Parts: sequence; structure tokens; C-alpha cells
Amino acid sequence: MIIALGVLAAACAVAWVYDSWQTSLQVLAILVAVYIIIFFYRWIYVAILTAPRDFKALYCYIRILLLTRSLNKKNWSMPDIFHQHVKKHPKKPCFLFEEESWSFEKVEEFSLRVSAVLKKQGVKKEEVVAVMMNNCPELPATWLGIARIGGVAPLINTNQTGNTLLHSINIAHCTCVIYGSEFESAFQEISKELDPSIKLYKYTRRPQNTSADSVKVVDSPDDFTSLLETTPPAPWSLSEGGGFNSKLLYIYTSGTTGLPKAAVISSSRMVFMASGVFHLGGLKKSDIIYCPMPLYHSAGGCISIGQAFIFGCTVVIKAKFSASAYFKDCIKYKATAAHYIGEMCRYILATPPSPIDKQHKVRVVYGNGMRPAIWTDFVKRFNIKRVSEFYGATEGNANIVNVNNKTGAIGFVSRIIPGVYPIAILKVDQDTGEPIRNSKGLCQLAKPNEPGVFIGKINPNLPSRAYLGYVDKSASEKKIVRDVFEFGDSAFISGDILVADELGYLYFRDRTGDTFRWRGENVSTTEVESAISKFIDQRDAVVYGVEVPDTEGRAGMCGIVDPTETLDLDKLAKDMAKDLPKYARPIFIRVMTSVDMTGTFKMRKVDLVKEGFNPAVVKDKLFYFDPKLNKYVPLDQEVYDKLVSGQIRL
Repeated sequence: MIIALGVLAAACAVAWVYDSWQTSLQVLAILVAVYIIIFFYRWIYVAILTAPRDFKALYCYIRILLLTRSLNKKNWSMPDIFHQHVKKHPKKPCFLFEEESWSFEKVEEFSLRVSAVLKKQGVKKEEVVAVMMNNCPELPATWLGIARIGGVAPLINTNQTGNTLLHSINIAHCTCVIYGSEFESAFQEISKELDPSIKLYKYTRRPQNTSADSVKVVDSPDDFTSLLETTPPAPWSLSEGGGFNSKLLYIYTSGTTGLPKAAVISSSRMVFMASGVFHLGGLKKSDIIYCPMPLYHSAGGCISIGQAFIFGCTVVIKAKFSASAYFKDCIKYKATAAHYIGEMCRYILATPPSPIDKQHKVRVVYGNGMRPAIWTDFVKRFNIKRVSEFYGATEGNANIVNVNNKTGAIGFVSRIIPGVYPIAILKVDQDTGEPIRNSKGLCQLAKPNEPGVFIGKINPNLPSRAYLGYVDKSASEKKIVRDVFEFGDSAFISGDILVADELGYLYFRDRTGDTFRWRGENVSTTEVESAISKFIDQRDAVVYGVEVPDTEGRAGMCGIVDPTETLDLDKLAKDMAKDLPKYARPIFIRVMTSVDMTGTFKMRKVDLVKEGFNPAVVKDKLFYFDPKLNKYVPLDQEVYDKLVSGQIRL
């Protein structure tokens, strides 16, 4: 740099002495241009390629900030935001479900009945009223009614049973639970362990008799359907809660260790999540959005439902995902946008080609987890104009979206205006998940093509950058990294390893911590290990995820120490079916005589993960859960070959 400046000064001086000062200025301009080209040509190249993307995203980001600022100023909660659409177009379909059409007016009327019933039952502001229902319009309408009286609604995963269900109710400090009648047996199983002060209300989905001249009888005090039928809807009023930044929902997530954690979602957080996908993902208020996602997850329950509640879109709710019905449903409901997760795309692509593949009107699909390996084939076969892949943790404070259809990318970090967006990728120790710090003790940005951990910078004074974390404050603290780029600042650390290319496009690499993803769910190895150890009289059990060729995520595998050969796998399968969600039950079992331990008495998993479930590599006995026989069967080389070739599908 010093030499270059010296040469520049000397050249200008010579030109001035031997010619004129005008010539000297010309020489200066030429040399500065040459200097910039030589030393900054890569930056210029990157800037030219990425400027349209960055400034398009910046424009959308400003619109999101203006929206959140306006709603924050009004201090509206979600029912208040929703009411504006009811006033604007009361008869417009809000939800389409099977053969039903729920207008914005009908959704609000149902939610007002929920508010009236709960008030009559003595539910007060800030009480926690959990909801456990299968996908249906009543699910979001119910939590909307809870929010109107200032309550908080944990949305319980419908796969949960036994101790996991009990834990989810207790960790959220629930005072009431509204559950679908299909889950009555699950609540009967935990009735003895459940705090008797917690009120349980059973909702049975049936055509409601709410006519004024009908005879109305409450079948039982816990029959929520009868209570709705016999209680007039409350008059509309602004929400009684704390407003835009107060707690709205609890969404359960496994986090990195332990049992499910209840992540806090405020109205402001939901607006930021949904508006990010709306503006950056290319959605329109006129869109009809197909959503086969479970509504207890943030993806379906906040992002897709948010498109209806916040922007007035019509959302098609599907009771359960079906690969063969995905685009058939899109045609049936005239959907113009559709939600996915990566596994869904693979299943849909595996269906036999059909003339209807391109007869739909879907303009854009959005979601997370579409594998780059199938991305191009999926888009080409189904004639999808745009894929808006997004990324964000439920409990986090930052989301990123693929704004310009870049194949395989989950978002980007700007190379020309990096300080504008509240995200970054830090250098990290991939074994421990801890950021690598410099000599000053501050974190370091990952270089292009260098794996790093995704963070969201925290600013408690901005709703879009506040970090709400979990109900459990100690668990929340574990997700915060401090002294990031300057002493005293902080950020949410996702635990997910991403890599950014030279242009700033981000690609998912892996997860740190004791979780793996299977069937669209995060599986906590600690939770599964604890349950299995209990079933096998506290013998050592180590749980991990293993890769299966052409299969999304990682399949669960459990190594069990059984030196006496007394392990009863049939009993274990039955016990797990009672207490663990289906997605968390290991597909493979490895029966071992011992397991390596670390210096802190933690079971070592690295070598087990590398060996996988190949009987040619693993010398221990291996077993595979056969869903047809509903039991574990020996895994020999023939079964292994069928699994990896796809003849046996998981």
C-alpha cells in the first residue's frame, strides 16, 4: 500500500514538472483507476453481480421495518391486526379446508366465541391456555380467541404422548388445555401425573348448532364444543393483552439438548417471520396459499397462517400431507403459492409423472430444506417459476430468504452492504459449536466458502431484532453469544453450520449439538437416550443420526450396551411406542458390549456415526425396525443393500 502510494505521488510529480498540473491530474486519475482495478477488481465484480439482489432485499427489508414500526406504534396484538382484514373483506375466504370455506368474518366469529367461553370459565389475562388439535380452521381461530383476552397459547405437537406431553404442559405453566377429541386417550394416560388444577377442555369437531332458537345443553363442563354452542360470541374489542410485543404463542422445539422447549412467539415476532417470507419471497395479498404443514410448527402455524392474519391471503389448510395429492389439491383449490419442507419435495418428486404435473397455477413455492440435488428436477417437472427457500430458528430473532431464485441457496449475506442486515456467519469450532475468537476476545467472520455458525444480532429496542428465546430463561441464555464484534454486544447463536460463497449466497451445511432432523422434526438425542435407558433398566444407550442414501435428514440409531444378552427388543419397541413420538423412535438398533466414554463421562458418538449401520463395517449385532411386522428384525447384508438401494424405503 505504501509503495503504491509512493509510485502514485512520484508519477504525478514528474508529470507536473515536465508538463503541467492538468497532465498531473490526468495521470492521477488514470493511476487511481488502475490501482482500483488491480486491487479491488474482485470486489467490483462481486458488487456488479450482487447489487440488484442486495438492493431488492434492502427495499423489502425497509418495507418490513415500516410495517413493524406502524404496528408497534398502534400496539396491536394479532387479533387486532386480523380485524382490519375482517372489516376490509369479511366474506373473503380466509381458510379453505376439505370442502369447507371459512371467511374472515367466520374465523373472527369463532374466535370471539372462544374468548367468551374462556372468560366465562374464569380465564384471565396472561394465563396460559394450550391447544392440541389436528390441522383445521378451528386451531388458529382458537388461539386467536385466547390472544384476544390476553392469554398465551402453547401449540402442542400432536405426536406427543406420555412423559413428553406431560413435560410440554408443565414447562409452559399451563392453566388450561383445549385438546381435540382424537387425543382423549393421550390425556387419560397422563391424568394421574397431571396437576389436578389444570383444566382440560375437549373439542369435538362437528357442525355447530349456534342458532338462537335451538335448545342448547352443555353435555359436560369440559365439553368445549358445547360451551361454544351455548355461549354467544363476545363483542369485538381490542385485545386485552400487552400488545404488539407481548407473548402470543409458545412453539415447541427440541433445541440442542433435552426435552422440548417452549419458544416464545410475540405478535411482533410472528409479523417479522411472516412478512419476511411475504415481501422477500414474492407473495401477493391475492394469493391462495396451499399449506400441508402441521399448524403447531412455526413454519405452518406462524408463517403460513400469518399470510392470512397479517396480509389477508387465503390459506388452504390440509389435514395431513400427501405426496400424490399435493398438486391435485393445488389444482382443486386454485392455489397460486404453496408451502413445503424438503422431505415433501422429495416425496412429491418420487410420485409417478402425470399430465396434471403442470396443470396447476402455483407461481411460487416457499419453505425450507429443499435439497439442491432435487431442486432443478422439481422446478422443471412441476413448472415452478420461483422457489423462495428460507431459513430461521423458531426461538431465534433472524430469518433469511432466497430472494432471487438461486438454486440451492437459503438466503445471503451482503458483500457490499454487510452492516445493513442483522445476520452474520461466525467462525466456529464445529465439534463444540463455540465461536472462535481473535486475540482481543471478539468473534471473527467466516470467510467465503468457510463453514460458520449463523447468528442474529440482538437489539432489544427493535421488535424485529429482539430475542425472546424460551419460557425457560436458563435455556434462553445458552443461545446467546456475547462480545461478538464489540464488547457488550450480543447475538442469538443458531447452532447451525452454514457456508457462504464468494457472492454471499448461503448454503446449509450441518447442525451442531445433540439434535438431528428426521421427518421434518428435530430429534433430541438426549431426550430419546433418557427414555430408552428407562425402558432398559438404565443401561447405557447412545442415540445419534445416521445418513441413509437418497433420504432427507438422518435416521435415528441407538447403540445399547447389553453384555448379558438379556435385551428384549419387542418390549423396547412397545415401550417406545407409548412414550416417544414416531419420528423420535430409532430406526436402527446396535447391540454392543461396551461404549467409549469421554473424560467427562459422556458417551462418544463420533465413531458410531461414521460406522453407520453397515453390517460389513459394524461387528456388533444390528437390527432394523420393520414397519410391516411392527418389530425390530436382524439387519444383515441383504437388508442393508435393499435399504441403500431404495428397495426398502424408510
